[in-house]
Amino acid sequence: MRLALRLALFSCLLLAAGLPASAETGEVRITRQPGVLYVPLVLMEANKLIEKQVKAAGLADVKVSWVMFNSGGAATDALLSGNVDFVVSGATNMLLLWDKTKGQVKGVAAVGGMPMYLLTRNPEVKSLKDFTEKNKIAVPTLKVSSQAVVLQMAAEQAFGATGYSKLDTITIQLGHPDAMAAVLSNAGEIDSHFSLPPYQQIELRDARVHKVLSSNEVFGGPFNNAVMYGNEKFRSANPKVMAAVVAALGEAHAMLKADPKAAAETYLAQFKEKVTADELVAMLKEPGAAFDTAPVGLDKLSAFMAKTGTIKTTPASWKDFFFPEAHAMNGN
Repeated sequence: MRLALRLALFSCLLLAAGLPASAETGEVRITRQPGVLYVPLVLMEANKLIEKQVKAAGLADVKVSWVMFNSGGAATDALLSGNVDFVVSGATNMLLLWDKTKGQVKGVAAVGGMPMYLLTRNPEVKSLKDFTEKNKIAVPTLKVSSQAVVLQMAAEQAFGATGYSKLDTITIQLGHPDAMAAVLSNAGEIDSHFSLPPYQQIELRDARVHKVLSSNEVFGGPFNNAVMYGNEKFRSANPKVMAAVVAALGEAHAMLKADPKAAAETYLAQFKEKVTADELVAMLKEPGAAFDTAPVGLDKLSAFMAKTGTIKTTPASWKDFFFPEAHAMNGN
């Protein structure tokens, strides 16, 4: 009997050794939005990089589902309801959710950062101080979108510590495609748009449109307007899968840097933007663009949001609202 038991145990060990480790979850669900900022995600999907990294980690295969949203608010609602595992959206949305959930939702890694332009077709507007009640500035979401918060930061720099909300009364909520159409029209009250690539480059083709300021001027350098975040429950249950997702994102960043033309072509094959591959490459390589997993510019962003009461908790640094696995990154 002892011999039989030993043989049975030995057979089980041999069988286990020949099988891949069980995956911590059978599916990974990630949100994304249209826009050049999300090129790394397109590369992850097209090249099945998460599936590759999961396999390299010795885990069983997982299904990767990419869920499209047109707004960060809808994406964060999906995370809170448990319908997705990772959200990729603006850093302001992540900070709001981190604050609301008392740290149960945190950043996983940075996805990208690209300069955002405040544009106008009004020839009389050269700086923020030239805006009047006759102007209307479109932002994707009032008060909490990256554009809305950066506009407040710029207003504080222009009008003083109490002037951050001075332009709030002339901001209007409108999605980027509709805002672009409004600015390029010959009529309508919306003559300005705090934009994002590629919409801002398309708008600037019109000779009537000019740039008032860039987000890089406000921050004194790049900042991440796209980050990946998730919840503590998923992280605790699936640490290896989460590490595989971050590794896949890092691989996508490396691919983008090694061959931006191929990255642009992959993106345009899925999203039929009104730009050429060469124009898209120029956007990806613009000074101030940042495609890396390490967060940049988020200390300044979070400090401002806390000071103005947009978030109630004041973080000591970006590490407070990112999971510990990201703390070794050279962020700021």
